[in-house]
Amino acid sequence: MGFLTNLINSEQRHYSKAQKLQEKVLTFENTMSQCSDDELRNKTDEYKSRIAKGESLESLLPEAFATCREAAKRVLGEFPYPVQILGGVLLHFGDVAEMKTGEGKTLTATMPIYLNALEGKGAHVITVNEYLAARDAEWMGEVYRFLGLTVGVNLHSLSFEQKKDVYLCDITYSTNSELGFDYLRDNMAKTLEGRVQRGLHYAIIDEVDSVLIDESRTPLILSGWGDQLSPYYMKADAFAKSCRREQDVEIVLEDNAVTLTESGIKKAEKAFNMDHLYGSENAELIHYLQNALRANFLMSKDVEYVVQEDEIVLVDQFTGRKMEGREFSDGLHQAIQAKENVGIKIENKTLATITYQNFFRLYNKLSGMTGTAKTEEQEFLNTYNMRVYVIPTNRPIARVDYPDAIFKTKKEKYEAILNEVVSLYEKGQPVLVGTISIGMSENLSELLKKKGIPHQVLNAKEDAKEAHIVAEAGRRKTVTIATNMAGRGTDIKLGEGVVELGGLVVLGSERHESKRIDNQLRGRSGRQGDPGYSRFFVSMEDDLVEKFATDYMKETIDDYESDKVSEDKMRKLVDSIQERAEGLHFDSRKNVLEYDDVLMEQRRMVYSQRDEILAMEEITELVESLYVRVIERLALSYNQDKTNQNRIHCHEQLKRLKVSEEAIEEGFNQSDKAKNIWIESALSNYRQIYPDNKTIEKIVFLTILDRQWMDHVDNMDRLKKGIYLRQYASVKPIDAYKEESIERFENMMDNITEQTIFTLTSQPEKQEEA
Repeated sequence: MGFLTNLINSEQRHYSKAQKLQEKVLTFENTMSQCSDDELRNKTDEYKSRIAKGESLESLLPEAFATCREAAKRVLGEFPYPVQILGGVLLHFGDVAEMKTGEGKTLTATMPIYLNALEGKGAHVITVNEYLAARDAEWMGEVYRFLGLTVGVNLHSLSFEQKKDVYLCDITYSTNSELGFDYLRDNMAKTLEGRVQRGLHYAIIDEVDSVLIDESRTPLILSGWGDQLSPYYMKADAFAKSCRREQDVEIVLEDNAVTLTESGIKKAEKAFNMDHLYGSENAELIHYLQNALRANFLMSKDVEYVVQEDEIVLVDQFTGRKMEGREFSDGLHQAIQAKENVGIKIENKTLATITYQNFFRLYNKLSGMTGTAKTEEQEFLNTYNMRVYVIPTNRPIARVDYPDAIFKTKKEKYEAILNEVVSLYEKGQPVLVGTISIGMSENLSELLKKKGIPHQVLNAKEDAKEAHIVAEAGRRKTVTIATNMAGRGTDIKLGEGVVELGGLVVLGSERHESKRIDNQLRGRSGRQGDPGYSRFFVSMEDDLVEKFATDYMKETIDDYESDKVSEDKMRKLVDSIQERAEGLHFDSRKNVLEYDDVLMEQRRMVYSQRDEILAMEEITELVESLYVRVIERLALSYNQDKTNQNRIHCHEQLKRLKVSEEAIEEGFNQSDKAKNIWIESALSNYRQIYPDNKTIEKIVFLTILDRQWMDHVDNMDRLKKGIYLRQYASVKPIDAYKEESIERFENMMDNITEQTIFTLTSQPEKQEEA
């Protein structure tokens, strides 16, 4: 209890400190209001000068926040409320500010971003899509530009030079994925000038829970083409399509797994003309079959992915947002391409990878804002060392959140949703129906069409268009169906006469696998004290129930379907099922991070060495140290094994290292001095090979380092996918992964050393001609 009490007291002190700074900001309100535009603008140079002389950002905070606040009033006509100042202070501290929908998160971020940009190291505002990045950069950028700071938007379509310019701006807006991929690409650059980023100093992440929690289950993977396209993709797909549920395959939804039954195994052995499907000689075929079964029985079009212009585009399961440029790995993407009969691409090879957790932990200071974060407070603290603070609303919340409506079947549920939508439409009250997938939103749309109800369907396909439509969703007689992320980041303002009708109604067609995302949907209603209500509709056939209910829970569901259990008890059961889903997803994120932490240490070492080499004028000393290392190994090998066979091997290697014939023989005759004799001869001859041009050394070393690192990353990715099998030998998979990772990394470093030296000494004649 002592630790918990100290933690609570620490958080209270931290919050109180933020409140005191908020009050100090307010004391500068009159001073700033009396400044002319030029005087206000000149404050930026004044603050930069004070920082250069050693003044801390915290000391500057009250004046800088007040300056930015006044600028927003003049430029945008918006004056941040005291609660927004409080949120801004906590964002400066590197915390998560939970601010309800409509409380002005975008405006809140301007104050800490302005303050931290004054250091001249770059401040990043991270959003969930490029539309919001561009919109906010233009909108809030007016404030920054008024105060003399530069603003850029990092888009996927930008050229190398354009990206470089964007990152050199004082303030850069970007999506999380584009930032991560730029980081990975930068660490494959052959020169310092070949990089676009200038460091990861300070960032505010909008919708921080979506980025750091929901998307963190999928690591960022930078891929390149593999070697060849296998004919097994189409054959495996044809077989999977011939399989029947229950008879040929067994599906375990909770584990997201599908396996062949005895009947299925016999069917496969007949189809592929073999005696034993699971014989070691068929390992490659099994890999393709497993992916084909997953693609056909576990992956659904318009749920996990959409087909767009003959391409498979992934859909984020939590947000409903398309993930452009992302692909399933290890051949699953190609299996889905075969299933949907679109062009199959060569399976990708992993070139570089990093989890969102480890990428964002690279920032010197990281903060975030969202309407829903408190439920994930422990994960934010443990993973990112970020505390979560709930910022009071400017006005009390008037929205009513009704208990879930419980049904036995989906048919009954949909009928109830339709009846409520029709009733609200006839009354004129606007309604937003939230769905968990594109497929479900389109099904509901068809049912509404049959009822003759005009409506809009938003599937996070066109962010700019949908943001505009969502902004209009609060008007009379407006019905909108939307997946989770459609129009996110755009406030729904109530139209004329809607307040009198009761405000915006939010109906959830299904509970999500996270209560936090349910709360995000509810939060679309009740902006700035507006009236409204929310209600979720749940059936016992919903994906959440079928996927995560335990056997004991299913017994209770059977009793409910026999009218033996009350709806209140079923609501509590649905809460328990959702909590179980949240726990399993947390374990999944923890597992992803645990494995990437192993690779992160190695990634730091490799990237750090690259940085050092890129910054060096020449690397002759490093190359010579590699020479010494290789020759030391040869000398040790010879002294431990003086057989004729090993002597021949050492002789061949030493010749490749440009050790003279005389020195080789002298070393063999004086084995105790062999190392020094061979090193002296090798280095003397090497210096004659590259007397002037040292650039070739850097190019060779970096090329070999990158190639070896890419191979290592790809091999570790493949190892990770099969490491779970070690548990059957009573070995903890993560322990086996760590042990093998260290061994493989050491081998990689040895390979880099040897390949660099042997490459540099292999063709000196060409170097002389050059």
